[in-house]
Amino acid sequence: MRISTPHPGGPGTGIDLDTVDLFDPELYAVGDPHAIWTVMRERAPVHRQTLPDGRSFWSVTKYHDVNDVLRDHTRFTSNRGTLLSILGGTDPAGGKMMAASDPPVHTAMREPLNKVLSHRALKSRQPQIRRVVHRLLAPLLDGGTWDVAAAGAGFPMAFTGTLMGLPEADWPRLTRLTTMAVAPEDHDFRESAGDSTLTAAHHELFAYFSGQVKRRVRHGFAEDDLIGFLTELEAGGRRLRHDEIVYNCYSLLLGANVTTPHAIAATVLALMEHPQEYRRLLADPSLTTGAVEEGLRWASPANHFMRYVTQDITLRGQELKAGDAVVAWLGSANRDEEVFPDPFRFDVTRSPNRHVAFGFGPHYCIGAPLARIALRLLFEEIVALVEAFAPAGPVEHLTSNFVAGIKRMPLTATLREGAARTLAEAVAADGPVPA
Repeated sequence: MRISTPHPGGPGTGIDLDTVDLFDPELYAVGDPHAIWTVMRERAPVHRQTLPDGRSFWSVTKYHDVNDVLRDHTRFTSNRGTLLSILGGTDPAGGKMMAASDPPVHTAMREPLNKVLSHRALKSRQPQIRRVVHRLLAPLLDGGTWDVAAAGAGFPMAFTGTLMGLPEADWPRLTRLTTMAVAPEDHDFRESAGDSTLTAAHHELFAYFSGQVKRRVRHGFAEDDLIGFLTELEAGGRRLRHDEIVYNCYSLLLGANVTTPHAIAATVLALMEHPQEYRRLLADPSLTTGAVEEGLRWASPANHFMRYVTQDITLRGQELKAGDAVVAWLGSANRDEEVFPDPFRFDVTRSPNRHVAFGFGPHYCIGAPLARIALRLLFEEIVALVEAFAPAGPVEHLTSNFVAGIKRMPLTATLREGAARTLAEAVAADGPVPA
């Protein structure tokens, strides 16, 4: 998704909100949704769009409205589905998967997982994640073109796959399948005609995790195997059923694979487009944590979450009826001028930076601590090793209305003095990333 800088007389001028199509995945691959959202925040912060087939949804684009929708499960339910891809239907995972359930069901499943996915619980995994980082950056030693988007696509699997106890041989296919599930219209990930790509991806992923769960039940599991943990988890006074475990395995993997890789590419792109900010990092590496947070705000990889209205309500003067779909656009909320001064300025020292890249409220991303650790370790290594990046080809964006993603971004890197030797020694000392 292109990140423009709307201004009077520039992007956004002449936009007709009656004709914009926020449902269209192509908009996010080649269009400029930020210009549209900027106009919406000003003129129509709660806006209804009706599709040619009669389905409709309300768009919410202001920061505080987005937070209200995501926070209030009594008025805005997740049980019917949370993504535009199933608009108007009923999610079969409703009430069974954390992402598609409301409290108290959601809370009962989430609380035990919070303990094993907390920042404190994951601290011991930092050396393993740093080894994954070294392996990701190793191609820079060749001095040629490096596609950071393609390389980053498999980054989360190397630690999430290990955490879940998934065989390394399966990681590439699982990475592709999760992208197919969120971008079935993208020609690089389409494996069937029409809606069949999404159906096929779901079928293969659910079948895969069903087999993994059955294997854990038959043969037991390692102490730190997350799938095994789910088979033993008790929620609401009972153990999860087989289908509930499968749905949550899918959700956990999808969440990891569709957020972290695209935050990497978008942040590197932002640092290339704002070289003064990268120079600040080089001069003061302690700013890296702030740069990661600004990168998350800037990228907003999870583009939207959907809810359904449970009762007639009025929101900013608009009458929403029970059963209406409401889409909270996170990418727009993270550019709200009332919350983020000069929101189209990339600033590694931005403070406060209360972005909603990981959502808000009860459904705040359970994998956020792991993503933050991984991104911090990666950019610490990048700042220590790389003097400058330079583009080496066009940036290609993912065709998806859910993930604001980059699928290709070739670049070259100038390494800092002595960095090549440091990286080579680190890679040699690491050896294989342990399973």
